[in-house]
Amino acid sequence: QVQLVESGGGLVQAGGSLRLSCAASGRTFSNYVMAWFRQAPGKEREFVGCIGRSGISYYAESVKGRFTISRDNAKNTVLLQMNRLNPEDTAVYYCAARQWDGTVVVTSTSYDYWGQGTQVTVSS
Repeated sequence: QVQLVESGGGLVQAGGSLRLSCAASGRTFSNYVMAWFRQAPGKEREFVGCIGRSGISYYAESVKGRFTISRDNAKNTVLLQMNRLNPEDTAVYYCAARQWDGTVVVTSTSYDYWGQGTQVTVSS
């Protein structure tokens, strides 16, 4: 079992930045692919990006070049640095984990563990 707790959400103006953090506990953190998803009101949960155990990351086109995911396996933490935010980025952001198998997976149903989510609101 893996427990995930997100933090760092809040209200920011368009063009601003926020950094989300996800603290993991339980199984060996480095064995897991860590991902970020987001869900806006009335919309389906959307893949934001993921990072493998070696630190290689993959991003959705909508955030590529603006968001950066990093991980610290020693601290069991994954970060989502969000820059140049716009109102369309407003959503609840979720941290998720799945066992590492060498593939990039963008579907939420493939992730086994989830945090409780943290709200990010970008004002225009």
